[in-house]
Amino acid sequence: MPDKESQIIEFKPNWRDEYLRTLCAFANSDGGKLIIGIDDKSNFIGVKNSKKLLENLPNKIKSVLGITPNVEIKKNKGKDTIIVQIDPSSNPISYHGKFYKRSGSTNQVLEGYELSEFLSSKSGKTWDELFEEKATIDDMDFETIKKFKKLAIQRLPSIKDEEPIKILKKLDLIENGKIKRACILLFGKNPKRFNISAYVRIGKFKSPTEIVASDDIEGNLFQQLEHTIEFLRTKYLILEIKGINKDWTRKEELEYPEPALREAIINALIHRSYIGGEPTEIRIYPDYLSVWNYGKLPEGVRIDELKSSHKSIRRNKLIADIFFKADLIEAWGRGTIKIVEECQKAELPEPEFKEEFLGFSVYFYKDIYTEDNLKKMGLNERQIKAVLYVKEKGKITNREYREMFGITDRTALNDLNDLCLKDILERVGTTGRKTRYVFRKTRNKPEINPKNEK
Repeated sequence: MPDKESQIIEFKPNWRDEYLRTLCAFANSDGGKLIIGIDDKSNFIGVKNSKKLLENLPNKIKSVLGITPNVEIKKNKGKDTIIVQIDPSSNPISYHGKFYKRSGSTNQVLEGYELSEFLSSKSGKTWDELFEEKATIDDMDFETIKKFKKLAIQRLPSIKDEEPIKILKKLDLIENGKIKRACILLFGKNPKRFNISAYVRIGKFKSPTEIVASDDIEGNLFQQLEHTIEFLRTKYLILEIKGINKDWTRKEELEYPEPALREAIINALIHRSYIGGEPTEIRIYPDYLSVWNYGKLPEGVRIDELKSSHKSIRRNKLIADIFFKADLIEAWGRGTIKIVEECQKAELPEPEFKEEFLGFSVYFYKDIYTEDNLKKMGLNERQIKAVLYVKEKGKITNREYREMFGITDRTALNDLNDLCLKDILERVGTTGRKTRYVFRKTRNKPEINPKNEK
């Protein structure tokens, strides 16, 4: 029995020219093998015209796709099969004007920003490294460059006495008199003139459809970061008094930890795709806040890796490098880990990371255990009331649970054990009357799906 079909293997009973699409997808991905002479049930049925195919296929593939395959005949159970081996191509390969990549055992046509990023990656440069042909030095904001010098002096002491234009050249943002896209986004007076989506939109909502306030934050990326934080502090989020500082001023903290918000906003600004026409969005609801940027995670990074040590793959290499030199980010992919740690320090629920709406979101929660969210977690009415009871009282016992609902000990135990299995509560104390159920201190939050329609 042959291997199963996969990202790099596909079976066909006979040859058809339309299978050139699969070879195109292999070339644009990790390479692969097309094996001819195997049916849908993975049985060897053989190829009758194997010698003719051995002669014709290399020429056909070369003519249509512009690549040279390795084609060979192999005998299995006395029957000929044709194996077409395609190596990954360093150049983009098209089939009838369209570009395909492999996704599992399927071929996916690339369109929109995915196509643009694919073509850009095949060129050996990221989007932000390309030139902005219409930009000139007059489009630069020299005040931002001065502020950058102060931020970067520790990591780039050599720029202390440099003139602004020399700094931009040293940062590889200007080459042969031409200005790169990253330069416009980082230090431009009005990046939106060159890229319509280069801004941040903040909205505060009472519900998914009822908006209370909205602002668009424009300017270069450093200005967007500074002004977005300022708007959140002064207009959109509640400042809570947490005590008195040594100089007798009030110690104030945002309802969500500012370092975590700052990290999420920076990540959105430097890792988003600027190919699409959607701004970075911050949505504020009564129970949660989300930060969304256009563009899914780079290939090679998975959602489930973001809360632990993971590889840093930068969509916009120049932009990320400048933020690193300005001491605003670390170079080792710890941004999402820092977001989680800051929420834990503030004793808030762990944030959620999601790929949605052709982009990437970070969700911050004030309290994940609202009645609405508890329903989405699949809890029954008794369990929901019990969790709300623990929020108010700090604990619940088996006896209290039975008396609240007039149920048997076995039913109460099943319900409470289920809450423990869902990582919401944990059992503490010895057996008997001292046993109680409290919120689990370290817990993996069940998946919820708050409505956040774009």
